[in-house]
Amino acid sequence: MRFHRATTPKPLGLWSALVPVVTLVALLGLSFTLFGDGAASGPNQVALLFCSLVAIAVARWHGHTIDSLRDAAVASVTAGLPAIFILLSVGALIGTWAMSGTLTAMVYFGLQLLSPAFFYPTTCLICLVVAVSIGSSWTTAGTLGIGLMGIAREMGLDPAITAGAVISGAYFGDRLSPLSGTANLACAAAGADLYDHVRESLWTAVPSHAIALLVFWSLGTPVAFDPSAATARIAAVADPRLLHFLPLVLVLLMAALRWPPFVAIFLGALAGAVLAVVDAPDRVVAFAGPAPTHDLALLKGVWSALSDGFVSTTGEPVVDTLLTRGGMASMLATVWLILVALAFGGFIERAGVLDRLIGPVIAAARSAGALCTALVAAAFGTNVLASDQYIAVVLPGRMFRPAFAARGLAPVVLSRSLGDSAAVTSPLVPWNSCGAYMAATLGVATTSYLPYAVFNLLNPLVSIAFAFLGLRLLRAPGAVTERSLP
Repeated sequence: MRFHRATTPKPLGLWSALVPVVTLVALLGLSFTLFGDGAASGPNQVALLFCSLVAIAVARWHGHTIDSLRDAAVASVTAGLPAIFILLSVGALIGTWAMSGTLTAMVYFGLQLLSPAFFYPTTCLICLVVAVSIGSSWTTAGTLGIGLMGIAREMGLDPAITAGAVISGAYFGDRLSPLSGTANLACAAAGADLYDHVRESLWTAVPSHAIALLVFWSLGTPVAFDPSAATARIAAVADPRLLHFLPLVLVLLMAALRWPPFVAIFLGALAGAVLAVVDAPDRVVAFAGPAPTHDLALLKGVWSALSDGFVSTTGEPVVDTLLTRGGMASMLATVWLILVALAFGGFIERAGVLDRLIGPVIAAARSAGALCTALVAAAFGTNVLASDQYIAVVLPGRMFRPAFAARGLAPVVLSRSLGDSAAVTSPLVPWNSCGAYMAATLGVATTSYLPYAVFNLLNPLVSIAFAFLGLRLLRAPGAVTERSLP
């Protein structure tokens, strides 16, 4: 195959831009058909790698150099490195919290406080409050979310619905927290004031979340649950105490103080390791296996939990299932997925695929409502193609900002619409960094929890409804009316 040798890249035609997109949809659909929920453990990565080769071929045909494409992929992957390090730190945290008794304590006390009839909406509200307080959906899911998943399994509740409730609450809180990186990025992309953005976002987020709570309430089981048998089984092989919540409190405190997520989570993992050494040294030594000295056995046990996860051998099946988990190694398939997805996103962005597909959408929007709707669709599409929520915020925000200004819309309308779409739909895409993270952290495939991520599904639809009804389409100061525009 001979590639175009032009020194200046040529703009893509519509059909050329669609080639990598159609290939992506076809191969990922085939991957899911053949492998089901196991597609994320390898088949999706192979599909994305092949799609990257297709994108490179299209870009080269239109005059892009291998060096420029390589630089685009490197830049895209580099931008995703913080997410990868956070993911690895969550794996380490799960391993040491399982060994230290933190997970056991979360489940033990949670079983006594939570009712199956109201578990799903309560889970959603708990994650909402924490995410608003710390501004991070990832930290919320990677700490409290893990404990809530364990409680749900012990109660016999649906893990997929529980994961949907965790994600719904976490992303509602992330949307509205002034501490949220996504909210701040949306404001920067749109040129909006952060607190105006938070207040305006309430208009679309609150109705979406209210409906989500009703759905989760309707999914609850009215069957009475006696926690005594379950807590007795846990107490027989463990000694859950409030002391075991110290690593969780430490992480939430550091997050509230705006420590970098990777630092906060990894220090939380180390806190779990220290707690295990101080409070349960025999458990650490037994897990470590042969070692020259007692002190080295403690070090080996902690090191193993951080890297490969903890293996529980209490003899109580429920407890062993809960605690045998974690380790950085458990996240490697997800890291692989994120790496190839981000590389593909870098290739198609440099080739101009997104510009070619989004540009006509902007030009076709004949009203302010249609423009907002087009933005929501473009942001979701960018989440699917570029595989990263930050790209889905920045790129459509940058492309739509002149059109919003020309329509006389206030910048906060653009920032709110970005939050309603790019931020909340990212965990719905299995190969997106957020979807991969949530699946790996909560232990539920993206395709399984997707129908129950009610807030994330509803928020873009509510935003579109507001746009078509002309609600909250605020005008920029001094803007002309829409009727006077061509």
